[in-house]
Amino acid sequence: MEAPQSIENLQVELAKLPGIGPKSAERITYWMLDEDNVEPLELAGAIIAIKRNVHFCKRCFNYAESELCPICEQVERGARDASIVCVVAEPKDIEAIEKTAEFRGAYHVLGGVLDPINGIDPTSLKIEELLARVRAGGIREVLVATSPTTEGEATASYLAHKLKPLGVAVTRLAIGLPLGGNIEYADAVTLSRAIELRREL
Repeated sequence: MEAPQSIENLQVELAKLPGIGPKSAERITYWMLDEDNVEPLELAGAIIAIKRNVHFCKRCFNYAESELCPICEQVERGARDASIVCVVAEPKDIEAIEKTAEFRGAYHVLGGVLDPINGIDPTSLKIEELLARVRAGGIREVLVATSPTTEGEATASYLAHKLKPLGVAVTRLAIGLPLGGNIEYADAVTLSRAIELRREL
C-alpha cells in the first residue's frame, strides 16, 4: 500500500540527512505522526532559521549570526587572547576544542584542508585571509589544529612554510591524537593535553 504523498515526501527529505537511511527516515516520520508532544512547526522553524540566520564570521569564518561570531566578539571585548590564533579546518572543530576549556585565544577556519586529488588547493581555502590577519600585526603564535590525516599534515606544513617568514611562532597539536584521526571525534581530555603540549612546526 502506498503512503500519502506528504508522508513519502518527508521520508525522502529525512533520508538525505547524514546517518539517516530509508528505514530511519520511515521510523522518524511515523514517530512524528504518532507522537502528540512533537511540535513540527517548531522543528521546521528551527531549520528555516539556521539556514536564514547563520553565515560565516567576517573575521575568522566560524559560524555566526552577527557580523562576528561569539568567540570573535569575546576577543573584541578582551575576554580572550587575540595574540594566539588556532587554525582549524571546519567550524565544528572549534566546538571540539572549546570543550577542553584549555584554549582561550582566537580562531581561524580554513574551510577544509589541502586535497589536490579532489581539487582543493591553497586558493580554495581561507589561507590568504589568515596571512592577512598575521600581517596586520598583534599575533605572536599560530596553533595549527588540523586533524592528523595525510591532508591535515600537508596543510599544516604548507601553513608553516607561509607563516614562519612573517615572524610568528607556528605550533602544532602534540601527542595523543592518533594518525588518521579527526579533531571533532577526539575526547576533551586528549585534546586538552594536545593543546597544552603543542610543538613548534
